[in-house]
Amino acid sequence: VFSGTMTTLAPFVPLAFWNSLIGHFMFFLPITLIITLLASLVVAYIMNPVFAVDFMKPHIEGEHDHPRFDKKTNRTLLILGGLTAFSYLMFFTGKWTMGMGNFLVLCIALYLLNHFVLLNVIDKFQNNVWPRFQNWYAKWLERAVKRPVTILLGTFGLFVLAIVLMSVLGKTPVFFPSGDPNFAYVYVTMPIGTDQAATNEITKKIEQRVAKAVEPDKDVVTSIISNVTKGVTDPTDEDQGDYENKGKVTVAFVEFGKRDGKDTKQILTKIRNSVQGFPGVKIAVAQENAGPPVQKDISIELIGDNLDSLVKTGNRLKSYLAKQNIAGIENLVADVQNDKPEIVFDVNRERANREGLNTAQISQSLGIAVFGAKAGDFRNTKEDDYQIKVRALQNQRGNIDELRNMKITYRDMGSGGMIRQVPISAFTDVRYTSTYSNIKRKQQRRVLTLGSSVVKPYNPNEVNANILRAINNFKKSDDIIIRQGGGQEDQLEAVTFLGGALATSFGLILIILMIQFNSIGKTLIIISEIFFSIIGVLLGVSIFGMTMAIVMTGVGIIALAGVVVRNGILLVEFTDMLIEQGMNVHDAVVEAGHTRMTPVLLTATAAILGLIPLAVGFNIDFVGMFTNFEPHIHFGGDNVAFWGPLAWTMIFGLGFATVITLILVPCMYLIRVNLKNRLFGKKETKIANHKLETAEA
Repeated sequence: VFSGTMTTLAPFVPLAFWNSLIGHFMFFLPITLIITLLASLVVAYIMNPVFAVDFMKPHIEGEHDHPRFDKKTNRTLLILGGLTAFSYLMFFTGKWTMGMGNFLVLCIALYLLNHFVLLNVIDKFQNNVWPRFQNWYAKWLERAVKRPVTILLGTFGLFVLAIVLMSVLGKTPVFFPSGDPNFAYVYVTMPIGTDQAATNEITKKIEQRVAKAVEPDKDVVTSIISNVTKGVTDPTDEDQGDYENKGKVTVAFVEFGKRDGKDTKQILTKIRNSVQGFPGVKIAVAQENAGPPVQKDISIELIGDNLDSLVKTGNRLKSYLAKQNIAGIENLVADVQNDKPEIVFDVNRERANREGLNTAQISQSLGIAVFGAKAGDFRNTKEDDYQIKVRALQNQRGNIDELRNMKITYRDMGSGGMIRQVPISAFTDVRYTSTYSNIKRKQQRRVLTLGSSVVKPYNPNEVNANILRAINNFKKSDDIIIRQGGGQEDQLEAVTFLGGALATSFGLILIILMIQFNSIGKTLIIISEIFFSIIGVLLGVSIFGMTMAIVMTGVGIIALAGVVVRNGILLVEFTDMLIEQGMNVHDAVVEAGHTRMTPVLLTATAAILGLIPLAVGFNIDFVGMFTNFEPHIHFGGDNVAFWGPLAWTMIFGLGFATVITLILVPCMYLIRVNLKNRLFGKKETKIANHKLETAEA
């Protein structure tokens, strides 16, 4: 029990040390499972023995053949009936809902069904059907252990076939799965320097088009909200500032179960098509990010030292990629632009010095006029502090002539400390120019990023692969580096970590098995199940045409490692026990498979049945079912989109690993013993004879 639990727990230990945004998002999964598995040891070693003593009783042959209302049954029904009557009484007094009473009625019905029908059916199954199945399996196992090498080579051949099928039928993997949108976002970007009122007018027109586009599907839309200046950037963007030239339209959909089968991805496409045709306006349409905060699907980084050269190369690359007609790119946008309007006050230092002023005083005066300066604090009765800022009136700070004629009040120390007022125009000249919107750096080098989302249903990895091929043929100067970052960078980091986590899991399981069996051969037999269980994952994903999600599938394979090893421990441990009791190896592996088939299948079946609702997205409202008789049963939703790949990975892998455990493990055990006998025949024979004599004595 302890070794099996530790091998199940071990793969989740490295996942708890995933130090990234994705790791922080997934952190609660390994921690929850580790705590749960440790708690299961307490249940197994303390609580189960106590319950077994108090509640378990010997099985009596034929005790369920003629069920009747005996004393125990009547007592149970009386207790359940009393609780049901009390629940309905509390409902009529208005203190409880009807749900508890209905639930107890269901409990009574299930108890009667179990007592009069199921117990008898289960007895017949255990005494008739299951032994036949065990004998059928034992016959096939007898045939398999006669050709153990053939079975092992056939498994390797199946692994090659799985890889071939995956390469032929498999779809391109995605980083994180995404389901039907719950929100649609329309990001509006006007030219830099656009007034907030102008941005608002365009955003209103876009909102009207969006409302018209979703009109046929208004029954699944809850709201359409517009923002200007505030809250207008992508939530995954590092920059969350306020921009007067930006707006956002948000469309919220009803929850999945109330959409009556309508696909919100199609509505998203309608919205995208409806907002085209605004000259000079950059528009991007996206859905919410259901997973961890990751960067954009497409992120092309240009790294160099000369910002002018970066901007020019970025514009050329953007035009070059547009000519390549790469499908799936929504709208490539550079995060650095050189068209930001700027007003420059050129200070004539000679004239300023004659007036007794320096550039610091002039810039400070302009800054106070435009942005304001703290004059004090205001505290209300709730003890909330508010800063009091003083700045020029709107008509002054929004008019360049007013700013030029603004007088600077200062004390001229050159004329004996006399207070003077001099207009800024006396020693400055105004110049209108353009500058960069911002400057970003990575590892102390300037970087410009071309970013875009990928339009559904295109695969981000396929689109990025096409972009990479195009970039390789793009001509650039030697001082500029072009690389793919963003989602591709996050994906590479995740794959690297998951590979290391899988290797660490192997190491931890290896240590536990070596301590348990003190044998390299037995350890390799059990741990090879992890390798062969991947066959089931590859076959399932390729045959059923599923898209592999890198993170969730990777986590599923790591979690699968501990589960399949546990079943292998059961077989190998029981085989060792039979051999120690004097049984020959051939009979021992067959008997171990025949005897341990039940717990192995029970473990696998229980895990698979528990994962199926998560895999298919089975949803049921138990409260509604018992209270209003409305279970609201439906399949799909956000959970299946996100957790489905993990669940299917474990279902496919565990299902195939069960066959591996019951067929291949006995064969590999026999191969190991035969190989040892050939290499160390005399020594092994003496040890075996000594054990046999000890057992007979």
